[in-house]
Amino acid sequence: MSTKTPDSVDRHVGSRVRVRRLMLGMSQEKLGEALGLTFQQVQKYEQGTNRVGASRIQQICEILQNPISFLFEGSPTAISKVEGLKEAPSPAYVYDFLATSQGLALTRAFTRITEPKLRRSIVTLVERIASREAPERTSAASANSPPPI
Repeated sequence: MSTKTPDSVDRHVGSRVRVRRLMLGMSQEKLGEALGLTFQQVQKYEQGTNRVGASRIQQICEILQNPISFLFEGSPTAISKVEGLKEAPSPAYVYDFLATSQGLALTRAFTRITEPKLRRSIVTLVERIASREAPERTSAASANSPPPI
């Protein structure tokens, strides 16, 4: 008996449930209790292993206080299979990142920064680190000023 791979839409919806649950600081157990399910069932929904029915989607959205459309935003579609249409680039890596505790913590902290120049400096720093570029300036004076854009 072969194991079936989860459908890409089921995985997407599940990851969006996880993102929203984490945004609210809710555990799988707490969501499961609210739905009358075990945390294992919530885990299967979040992984896309089990499909979520329409009425259950509505329940989840009411508990997580978000519109149903939130679960489907950016989901893969079959439209790209239509002749002559190109597939749009997938933003899945963004959702995958936001579904991690580090991604959520970074996003929460970053959105609390209100100064645009400081936000831009942080983005520039992270881009440099990601591309393994060493900061160009090392003096104490330059440490207090934002890197060039």
